[in-house]
Amino acid sequence: MLGFGLSIEPQLWALIFVMVRVGAAFVAAPVFGAVSIPLPVRVTLSGAIGILVLGTHAIAPPPQIFAVTTFLAVAAEALVGLALGFVLQIAFAAPFIAGELIGGSMGLSFANMIDPQAGRSTAAIGQFLSLILTLLFLSMDGHLVLVDMIVKSYDALPPGNAWMGVERLRDIAFFGGYIFLAGLMLALPVGFLLLCLNLVVGMLSRSAPALNLFAVGLPLSLAVGVIALAMAFPVMGDYMQVIVREGLAAVENLVFR
Repeated sequence: MLGFGLSIEPQLWALIFVMVRVGAAFVAAPVFGAVSIPLPVRVTLSGAIGILVLGTHAIAPPPQIFAVTTFLAVAAEALVGLALGFVLQIAFAAPFIAGELIGGSMGLSFANMIDPQAGRSTAAIGQFLSLILTLLFLSMDGHLVLVDMIVKSYDALPPGNAWMGVERLRDIAFFGGYIFLAGLMLALPVGFLLLCLNLVVGMLSRSAPALNLFAVGLPLSLAVGVIALAMAFPVMGDYMQVIVREGLAAVENLVFR
């Protein structure tokens, strides 16, 4: 009996309680939290990982469902899961910042399209870079590392003592500044060439005022930007791997702090 005359199987109640943290992490994390992934798939994955957690940890959920302590425990589990997924989501925001910087310099700031992963309109270049980062994340087994961190979080933050401390919340806030650094570094190779191009076009406009800059500058910026992107892809791919590793390291630091 679990309060107010309601009865539920203890193992089922323990599984539902464990699924709160896992499901919250999947909602906030990249790839798992994409709009294109159906809700039944997320629930099934949460249940499968919850069974794995119950098989390796002795989880004791609150004895009563409708109790203040139960609501607080569920809120704590949801907070931990959201924090684990949100930290990794911060790193995945870097390509969108880089896409805005590159697209604005190339004259493609108006080129937006619907992102099926996020369910909103984003810059075309940012969406392309985000797709590359997602593929690298999956190729580096980042999704498996995230699941492993979620399971290990039950050792560092067991239920009943799972409230995030001030130090962990501060680390999340400080890591938020990393997206601006990562986005700037990711856009630096192409942005530097486009900056040099803008300087050249500016000098031409001063030396030849009758020159139509809109007829010359925009196609030139677009052509140089495309060529610079093609040349900078290897370097940008290497730095995207650094972004993935930094995001996973931030999740690990959040768990084992």
